[in-house]
Amino acid sequence: SRSRSLCSRYYHRPTLACASRASNRTSLHIQTPTMQLLSSAAFVSAVVAATMSPAAASGGLSQRRSSMRGGIDARALDRELNEAMGEAMGCGGQVDKQRLAHVEQTLAPMWRTLPKNAAGNLERRSLRYLVHRHFSRESALHIRGFEPSRPSNASGWGDADILSQRVPGFVERVLESQHKLERGFTLGDAASMVVALEQLVFDSEGSLLERVYGERGVPVTGTLGQRDLEQLLEAYMVHWMLGDDEEGARMLLANSSLLEEAMPHWGQLVSFTHGQVRSMAHARRASPRSARAEGFARPGQNALAAQYSFEDAHRIVGGITTSFASFWDSECASMKAQLVDMDPHRTGRVPLSRFYGTGLDADWRFGESEEYLRELGALDETGWRGKQVIIPNYVQAASNCIVASAHYLVCCPSECEAMLGEIEAQVGAPAARPSELLAIVGNMSSQTTLDDDLPPSVDAALVSQLGQIADANGGEVPLHGRLFAQWLHYAFPRECPFPHKSGAVVTATPSEFGDRYIASNEEMQRHAAAANTSELPQGLDKEELQWMSQWSPDEELIADHVSGGLRAPWERGCCALGGVALLAAAALLGAARRGGRK
Repeated sequence: SRSRSLCSRYYHRPTLACASRASNRTSLHIQTPTMQLLSSAAFVSAVVAATMSPAAASGGLSQRRSSMRGGIDARALDRELNEAMGEAMGCGGQVDKQRLAHVEQTLAPMWRTLPKNAAGNLERRSLRYLVHRHFSRESALHIRGFEPSRPSNASGWGDADILSQRVPGFVERVLESQHKLERGFTLGDAASMVVALEQLVFDSEGSLLERVYGERGVPVTGTLGQRDLEQLLEAYMVHWMLGDDEEGARMLLANSSLLEEAMPHWGQLVSFTHGQVRSMAHARRASPRSARAEGFARPGQNALAAQYSFEDAHRIVGGITTSFASFWDSECASMKAQLVDMDPHRTGRVPLSRFYGTGLDADWRFGESEEYLRELGALDETGWRGKQVIIPNYVQAASNCIVASAHYLVCCPSECEAMLGEIEAQVGAPAARPSELLAIVGNMSSQTTLDDDLPPSVDAALVSQLGQIADANGGEVPLHGRLFAQWLHYAFPRECPFPHKSGAVVTATPSEFGDRYIASNEEMQRHAAAANTSELPQGLDKEELQWMSQWSPDEELIADHVSGGLRAPWERGCCALGGVALLAAAALLGAARRGGRK
């Protein structure tokens, strides 16, 4: 065992009150969601099936699925939460005041536009909404349990719901011990919550990193050269992306050829990881004093000696977590571009027949079953055109989150988040008159591509709808309500997801959803066969397409005292088990499909 505090980036440690956690910590590991089609369990079963009898392979898969349901230790989670809260809120030290000030400054524009109680503070649901959007905007992290539309007593999916309920509840209890519930939460409380959750995320990464050290037989008290560290971090990336699928991670790490074949873009992932190490080395050489101040080097360390401690590696993986969505954004953009190519009428929707027609020819994309798409809230079934996949809802769906851990998911960045942020910055209040919003939105563009930078098509119908929202709210439009989120969807149909009413859609990862998360070849071929007959003349306008057939007049506001919660464009797929066999299994699936069509 070791006595080493994992308190790090933003915390001073004058005592050992926060130390010695690692030797007693029980790590939490949950299967990650897939980037697209197949869960990690499915990937492992496919590989294992090649080396085992069918009966043995099936039995192993069943055992893994059973273990995924019961893999969360409530006491271990309480311990991790206690440690993170202690470090962020006290525990013998204090939060870095500069970090708190920076977070407060970042939250302030959004804070100004949220509805307040009589004391000028936020209620609980608004606080969760603020924290959720902050992490989504800053690093495309979705903290489990902070979905703004999630009711406090929602049951969710299986044992993983412990995370959804305990993480935000635990933080709130810490804050409530200092501020009476009836007074609500201040901007400082919100910043403290963000910093505490950052520490929780950072500590969870340290737990996984320590496990990788152990598997490779590397003592955490020693140092590594640059090449050894790079190889260790490659192993960390495989474990991080595959989540709780330890068997799959071991198989891939033991076979470099299989790793490269099963995980498309592996070479780019390696380059990205090595780049994080080189960035630390450069910071040390360029300015040793600044590197020490920022945590890139330790006092007395030779900047020219490429030796790295566990703390150095921990800091690097922390940077990987917060920057990974930006690195992966090109993959998200590529997926969206394919969908946009199937949407010539600019409705933000793709006929299911074309979606599956593309999926049959692709290596790994666009294969979720109709039932699963409906569950994800990515299927529009209201118009005369038949079933259509809603582009932004699909891109932001749980099946497209590339990484998951016990405490967070990493998903595609939200384009709509930036648009709402621009509106909030200019309005600076919880509501605005329709004329003000029309002026702001009229100067924005969808920026789908560099060659497709068009202003929104705010026609007479949308102007009328905005006016009706204002008429129902004293002449102003609430910025954080379902109806304005819906209006933004139709103003920017390819960027802003359609906001379903609370409880209408329950998001789930493939493993949560079950065996029918992926469409069979027969189902896809049946839908794709209708593609030619469903093609529409280019000259049809949106009104003829009845493209707003999904519009609903039901409002839901974010504040507790008004209504149930906002189910808005920034809702992310709630999370539990899933597995990133990633593009891994997808590669095998693509090969199987191509072989089956020969």
